[in-house]
Amino acid sequence: MTSYTFWLVVIAAFCVMAERMFPWRRTQSLLRPELTQDIVWLVFNGYLATFALGGVLRHVEWGLGTTFTALAGRPLTTFQLVRNVPLTAQIGIVLVVSDFVEWFVHNALHRWGPLWSLHRVHHSITTMDWIGNFRFHWGEILLYKSIKYIPLAALGALWEAILSAAVFATLVGNLNHSNLNISWGPFRYLLNSPRMHIWHHDKTPERPAGVNFGVVFSLWDWIFGTAYMPSDAAQPQALGFRNMERVPTDFLMRFFLPMLG
Repeated sequence: MTSYTFWLVVIAAFCVMAERMFPWRRTQSLLRPELTQDIVWLVFNGYLATFALGGVLRHVEWGLGTTFTALAGRPLTTFQLVRNVPLTAQIGIVLVVSDFVEWFVHNALHRWGPLWSLHRVHHSITTMDWIGNFRFHWGEILLYKSIKYIPLAALGALWEAILSAAVFATLVGNLNHSNLNISWGPFRYLLNSPRMHIWHHDKTPERPAGVNFGVVFSLWDWIFGTAYMPSDAAQPQALGFRNMERVPTDFLMRFFLPMLG
């Protein structure tokens, strides 16, 4: 078991216990519709995708690195911008840079039709709990990792920093989708939360392209005017996306042909 997989299991166990002990929506059942499908998404996106998509990603990263070297006149590996700073600072820098890039990519997923056809797999969630964090199309893994490759490679952070940032991002992502009434109080302007992120899954969002695109940090949404966080007691009337009834719901269609419908 890899280090990341170990922490994935630990975080999952923590979220399951927290949701059972302190549920926000008390009538929400653990054995909800499409739970089996979400377990498959969890296994694939949380573990198997590393092996299934590894070869493709290595070729993409090689191509990006080669192109960067040709344009910049020096390899990415020679930058190592944070290599000599303390580990805790490296973790913070990796988190901020990665999440900032992901905020822009997430915006694009909502605004450009071909990308939305992939991303709407994630928005097919109609019952929100922690495991929904892993219901997303594998094409998003290729997209996010490809776009983040150059800025993160230029940082040259230690593997411990990259792992720690990934574990923290997974924890926050799972909590954002969990059935927990958390807002982080005054830190809501910095960190995303279940109470904020649930509005990102509103079937009829406040703005046409959606709101609350931050993954770890809510800061970007507050800065760029895409934040929406109403009163503490409020929740959307329904989760999903407009016209989702026309889109196939079985796993194989979502996995291979999400653009149909």
